[in-house]
Amino acid sequence: MTAQLIGYRWPLRLAGQATLLRFMGVTGGLAAAAATLAAPIHADMMGNAFLMALTNAGIAYSQPASTMALGQSVCPMLVQPDGSFDSVTSRMADGNGMSYQVAGAFTLVAIATYCPAVMAGLLPNRLQA
Repeated sequence: MTAQLIGYRWPLRLAGQATLLRFMGVTGGLAAAAATLAAPIHADMMGNAFLMALTNAGIAYSQPASTMALGQSVCPMLVQPDGSFDSVTSRMADGNGMSYQVAGAFTLVAIATYCPAVMAGLLPNRLQA
């Protein structure tokens, strides 16, 4: 009888391990999918906030995707050796058909949305009370 019982336990043990492996695989797949989807959702939220801020500032745009890409390009320009608020604003005005005033507002909105930590360092003498 004991040989018969041992014979029945062995397949049950393997079935339990297969179920555990299947569960771990599904859980890992769900975790990977959640991590993959988290970044685009955050990016969309930031992009929507940026576009809404542009609209609130009175800056018109016709292509949301290229406008968001242009806004995201502001922060890397600021960390270049010659990166300053004025240099980035000049590049925005010259390369994108904006007036200097509109380019300045666009640059401020982009900084406030995508890299707010650099705002105080860029405008130290302009925001005195």
